[in-house]
This record gives sequence, structure tokens and C-alpha cells, in this order.
Amino acid sequence: MLMKDLTDPRWIKFKGVLFLFTGLLSAALLMMEHPDLKTVLLLAITVWCFCRFYYFAFYVIEHYVDSGYRFSGLWSFARHMMSRW
Repeated sequence: MLMKDLTDPRWIKFKGVLFLFTGLLSAALLMMEHPDLKTVLLLAITVWCFCRFYYFAFYVIEHYVDSGYRFSGLWSFARHMMSRW
């Protein structure tokens, strides 16, 4: 295993804050470059759809499709779905 699991609550919170900061910075830079309503709506739809996909990949699959499988990440989810096809 190349990396061990992140278990320290302080580092987990720091990682979450970094994700939030990076997302906000990315959105702000995009909005500064293209300050129009179309860009705002497309960005909002994109974020919403990816959030819903993440929810689908972990909650819906685990609770409604395959309760015996526990996903450890999106790659795990992708491998599991590909093996079922």
C-alpha cells in the first residue's frame, strides 16, 4: 500500500477546508473571467450534478442496490460497476 488511511481528525478537517477553499477559489476565478449569468448557471448545475453523483455512488448503491459492498472511493465504485457489466 503506497499511502495509509488518513485518521487524524485535525488533518481530515484541514483536508475538508482545503477542498472548500480550492472550490471557492476555482469558482471565483471562473466568474472573474466570464462574469455572465450563463456561466453562473452552468457552474451551479455542474456542482449540483457532481454532488448528486457522489451521493448516488456511495449512498444509493450501498443502501438500495448492493448492501453487501462497501465502497472505499470513486475508483472502487468504478471497478465494482465495471465488474458487474
